[in-house]
Amino acid sequence: MDRNLFSEEHELYRKSVRQFLEREVIPNQEAWSEAGIVPKEAWRKAGEAGLLCPWVEEEFGGAGGDFLHSTIVMEEFAKAYESGFAVSLHSDIIVPYIHAFGSAALKKEWLPKCVSGEVVTAIAMTEPGTGSDLANIKTTAVRDGDDYILNGAKTFISNGINCDVCIVVAKTDPDPKNAHQGISLFLVPASTPGFQRGKKLKKMGMASQDTAELFFEDCRVPASLMLGPEGSGFLALMNKLQQERLVVAIGSQAGAEQVLVDTIAYCKEREAFGRPISKFQNTRFKLAECATQVEVGRAFLDKLVAEHVAGKFLVKECSMAKMWQTEMAQEVIDTCLQFFGGYGYMLEYPVCRAFMDARVARIFAGTNEVMRIIVSKQMGL
Repeated sequence: MDRNLFSEEHELYRKSVRQFLEREVIPNQEAWSEAGIVPKEAWRKAGEAGLLCPWVEEEFGGAGGDFLHSTIVMEEFAKAYESGFAVSLHSDIIVPYIHAFGSAALKKEWLPKCVSGEVVTAIAMTEPGTGSDLANIKTTAVRDGDDYILNGAKTFISNGINCDVCIVVAKTDPDPKNAHQGISLFLVPASTPGFQRGKKLKKMGMASQDTAELFFEDCRVPASLMLGPEGSGFLALMNKLQQERLVVAIGSQAGAEQVLVDTIAYCKEREAFGRPISKFQNTRFKLAECATQVEVGRAFLDKLVAEHVAGKFLVKECSMAKMWQTEMAQEVIDTCLQFFGGYGYMLEYPVCRAFMDARVARIFAGTNEVMRIIVSKQMGL
């Protein structure tokens, strides 16, 4: 499909991203997966190559690009089957909170470090008993003079081991009647006393992602590290979740496309009963169905990305994309894996890893059940 989203400059940037992946990522994927973490040095190299926060202004150390540069990074990482190196989480989900809601002093201090890779970020929303229902978080932040004292537990935190700073979602007003107005966001350096990392969690997929538990025990955070006014956290989250869900959709779409390309090539080479399996009617029909799903998804998503870059309000559409693209990707990858036979069940084959990686996309950034609630509400139902 012809795509009109990207300029010539964007496509030159895509080449540099691919070169970085070929040089710094693909040769190390197996080692990172076995270790369960991407080394900090890789983050710094990504920063040096201009892959982190390419949209940040030059005054903060960025390249002054746009979300389309980030889109290219997401697509190319997905095509390289790299799910654990959470560049898009850092660049396009977490850092935008600092950029949008941080004070001038916070932006000056932290944004250049986020761009360079000196600082790796995380965001702590999910709790052991609270997932998509953010209004019911239990972590508290109690004012004490010029500080807040944080107490609580978070889980499933991506970059939890690597992070140098974490955005923590906490209750500054425990009154249940103020469930939404009582939430605030804090930028908490990992060196802060009371900031404790729990165990690195074992997962089905995303093997090289350092997902962990975090604990806050009488963690004293200066009020100056609050992002936005007290009580504005829930609105800030709602404001940025549109892009977060779009980020998930972009990765899912690109992943499905790459798996399909690789499966078609494999089916032309693999033989059964004396001929390539691509010559069997079932193979052709199934792959035709997958190709149709992928092309339909691409048309919708490219339109959505263009509208997002233009600044449109797209809560309904981004929720649709997060829901549809993730479910489409899972279905396409599952169908494709079948053509690999027993090899599709082996971790050395990328399609196997893609299958496991795809499953969580229907859960994080708000479950797809929550996406259906949001879409129906936006429809006036």
